[in-house]
Amino acid sequence: MDKFDAVIIGAGACGLMCAVQAGFVGKRILILEKNDKPGAKILISGGGRCNYTNLYSTEANFISENEHFCKSAFSQWTVEDTIQFFETYGIIGKEKTLGQLFPISNNAKDIVQVFENLCDEMGQEIICRAEVKSVLQLASGEFEISYEHQYKTKMITSPKVVIASGGLPIQKMGATDFGLKIAGQFGLRLTETAPALVPLTITGKDAEWYVQLSGNTVFCRVSNSKISFEENILFTHWGLSGPAILQISSYWKPGESIEIDLLPNDNVTELIQNEKQKSGKKILFNLLAELYTKKFADALGKFLSVDKNLASLTKEEVQKIDEQIHHFKVKPAGDKGYDKAEVMRGGVSTDELSSKTLEAKKISGLYFGGECVDVTGWLGGYNFQWAWASGFVIAQQL
Repeated sequence: MDKFDAVIIGAGACGLMCAVQAGFVGKRILILEKNDKPGAKILISGGGRCNYTNLYSTEANFISENEHFCKSAFSQWTVEDTIQFFETYGIIGKEKTLGQLFPISNNAKDIVQVFENLCDEMGQEIICRAEVKSVLQLASGEFEISYEHQYKTKMITSPKVVIASGGLPIQKMGATDFGLKIAGQFGLRLTETAPALVPLTITGKDAEWYVQLSGNTVFCRVSNSKISFEENILFTHWGLSGPAILQISSYWKPGESIEIDLLPNDNVTELIQNEKQKSGKKILFNLLAELYTKKFADALGKFLSVDKNLASLTKEEVQKIDEQIHHFKVKPAGDKGYDKAEVMRGGVSTDELSSKTLEAKKISGLYFGGECVDVTGWLGGYNFQWAWASGFVIAQQL
C-alpha cells in the first residue's frame, strides 16, 4: 500500500486546504471522505454560491472558550491570503453585504474544483465513500486508521492524522460527531456543543402572532446581554430567522430572552412628535404602515392602539409605543436544531491544542482543524476563513 505523510479525515474546507497546502511543501496526503464527493458542505453554502471569506474578519468575530486562540492561525493565514489563493486559481471575489465575499461566478462548485484540480495535479489522493471506523495510536507512535470502502474494511498506517471531519450540522450532508468521539477517545476535553447560526422557535400563546407574519422581513437591531446585531429578521410559521437572528443565536442559551429594536435607525417618539406638530390627524396605523409593511403594521395592533389619532396619544401611550418598537422582547422556546444550523458551537477544547500548530498537546501527530474545534465564527464567511486558516496551519506541520 502507498505510504502517505499524513491522513486527513474529512474533505471539507479545512481538509481540502490542508491537503493542498501540504502538497505545496512536498508532502503526500490521503483524504478519507464519508460522502460521495468532496466539499459537500461548501457546495450548499450560501445557497450554492459559497461566501468563502469576509473582508473584515478578525478574532473578534469568533466565539471560543479562549477568545485569543484563533489569533495565531489568522496571523499565519490572513483574509488577504485567502483572496490571493483563490485569485491565483481563477476565483475572483465580489463583495456583498457587510464584507461577505462570493465568487463572481456565484457558483460554489468553482471553489471545490480548485481543490480537486490541485489535489489531482499534486497526487494527493481523495477516497470518497470511505467511512473511518477507528483511529488508534500504535506503540511506534504511528496511527492505524480503519475504514470501510466499497463494502470492505481497509487499514492504513500514518505518522500523522488530521481530524477535519466537521461538526454536527447537517446530518443529511454526512455530519457526525466523529471528531468529538476521537477527541474523547484520546482523552481530550470537549467544550459544550450546541447548534449555532440557527433559527429560533416560538411556541405557546404567542406563536400564532408569528405565524400570521410568516414571510415578512424587518431590518432590526437584535440584542442580548452580550452583543447586538443589525440586520434583517425573518418571521416564519415557527418563529424567527434571518441574518440578525442567526447571529444572535450563537450567543443565546435556552431560557434567555432577546430584545429587538424594530426601528434601529430612527426614533418613533420623535416621529410621533413631528407628526403631531404638522397636524396630528394621522392615525398610528398609517405612520407604522410608512415604516413597515401594512401587514406588519396591522399585526402590531395586538400590542398597540393602532387606530388612535396621533394627536390624541397621551405621554404614557407614546412611551408604550416606544417600548414596543425599540424594546420588543422575545423569549424563544428553543432552536431548530443541527439540521437547520449553519455550524456547531463548542467542540474540542482549545486548551487541548497548540494555537500555533493545532496539534493535540497530549498526542503527538494528532491535529484538529475546522468546525470540530471550539472556534465558531459569525455568519458571513467567517467560518470558512477559520477552515482555510486552520487547514494551512496544520499543513505546515505535516
